Amino acid sequence: MQREIALTDTPNIDEAHFQIIDTEALLTPERATHAPRILLLYGSLRERSFSRLMTEEAARVLTRLGAETRTFCPSGLPLPDDAEADHPKVQELRDLVTWSEGMVWCSPERHGAMTGIMKTQIDWVPLSLGGVRPTQGKTLAVMQVSGGSQSFNAVNQLRILGRWMRLLTIPNQASTPKAFLEFDEAGRMKPSPFYDRMVDVMEELMKFTLLTRDNKAYLLDRYSERKESAEELSKRVNLKAI
Repeated sequence: MQREIALTDTPNIDEAHFQIIDTEALLTPERATHAPRILLLYGSLRERSFSRLMTEEAARVLTRLGAETRTFCPSGLPLPDDAEADHPKVQELRDLVTWSEGMVWCSPERHGAMTGIMKTQIDWVPLSLGGVRPTQGKTLAVMQVSGGSQSFNAVNQLRILGRWMRLLTIPNQASTPKAFLEFDEAGRMKPSPFYDRMVDVMEELMKFTLLTRDNKAYLLDRYSERKESAEELSKRVNLKAI
């Protein structure tokens, strides 16, 4: 005999902070009119850096799609914990992350992983900055270039980091093998299925950014955090005077 379960019986929920989904707030937010702001990061400092060249191609496509783009040059960025947060390059990076509404991360694959240069940039972006989470709810596209055969090690690691930084990482991604064959002498990416995939990724990034940037606050409004905030407020208000 099947036991009937009362599907609305949720005694562990704090009703004061439980909210039914507001479809109007979710689906019809007030729309911004400025160009989506996209920050691009790359992970190599070589003079002929294929991650930088691919990032430049992505920026061109994003601009064609209507975005405002800025690219951070990691040259001169200190190792994490080897300088204070007021270091000029650290401040430049953090200001750009705060400015952005979406990001593109493109790393070479080195020793089967993303480069230390790529990870250093991400490590300098804090989860919280002055009470504000600078990455939470923003969109992210991940790409990689490889010197050898096709691989997805770097993009898989970048996805893990994106999730940890609470970024909305889009489903599509780009991985370009034997990158030394995919760029001409002028540093432009040659026509190929790899180029087409990069265009696909930028197109998808723009769509997700436009869909989510205006209702980010509602998307990030969580039951557990509303409950915790109320509890913390109650503790603070009810503290006895010392």
